[in-house]
Amino acid sequence: MTHKAGFVNIIGNPNVGKSTLMNALVGERLSIITSKAQTTRHRILGIVNSDDFQIVFSDTPGIIKPAYGLQESMMDFVKTAFEDADILIYMVEIGEKELKDEAFFNRISNSKVPVLLVINKIDKSNQQQLEEQVELWQSKVPKAEIFPVSALEHFNTQALFNRIIELLPECPPYYPKDSLTDKSERFFVNEMIREKILLNYEKEIPYSVEVETEEFLEDEMIIRIRAVIMVERDSQKGILIGHKGSALKKVGTAAREEMEKFFQKKVHLELFVKVNKDWRSSEYQLKRFGYNQKK
Repeated sequence: MTHKAGFVNIIGNPNVGKSTLMNALVGERLSIITSKAQTTRHRILGIVNSDDFQIVFSDTPGIIKPAYGLQESMMDFVKTAFEDADILIYMVEIGEKELKDEAFFNRISNSKVPVLLVINKIDKSNQQQLEEQVELWQSKVPKAEIFPVSALEHFNTQALFNRIIELLPECPPYYPKDSLTDKSERFFVNEMIREKILLNYEKEIPYSVEVETEEFLEDEMIIRIRAVIMVERDSQKGILIGHKGSALKKVGTAAREEMEKFFQKKVHLELFVKVNKDWRSSEYQLKRFGYNQKK
């Protein structure tokens, strides 16, 4: 029996639904999802295994013009997604007409690997608008196959999945067959806490935050976790903690409940807040948090 395997990398503008699509295709909630741009900061792999195939899906940060070190590192993750792709998923949403970076768009248009252009959020459109969008993108990326989907409603995602399997090259698996992702448990703890911060705070606070799990101790009954939330300013620390710790407690409760669903086990979570000045522009700090890996 022949075996197929390959990297299927999802790219596109911020907030078009890349993380929602990957979670739908993998069947697990690996990428955090909020309505805020720049929710995804890393390149996250989700692995789907069967007897005769292995698909390595890759969720990437939304394409932006970087303004500081963290964003430059996020765009480096997108660049690597072009380099090892066997199939590219270029994702847009209804009403969208261009990619925010012309150089990236040219790489998609001239891609040597198959491009599946996914038009997402079609549940928010009508037939005429959808037909106009399909025509527009066919003219812009004539070599791409177009798939209108609603990732949130799982509409047409199975057809997309089936086409991916057809396009996979013959290849042995890249990862052990019981693998779901390349990320550690601590990574997902950090991401779940960061998601709750994105959902509960406004303006600059969510973008100034990084989370580091200092302790992850698991036994048969419970997982004990101690995590530190880093901010750039003393004023941000005060806002994050809130009056008598109320805001931080709300984040901690929501994150703990999410972790208990994810790990299928009781979780004891301790959260602390520290000031780490200008970490988003510090090469040393970015490396420490898993960014700037190419430098």
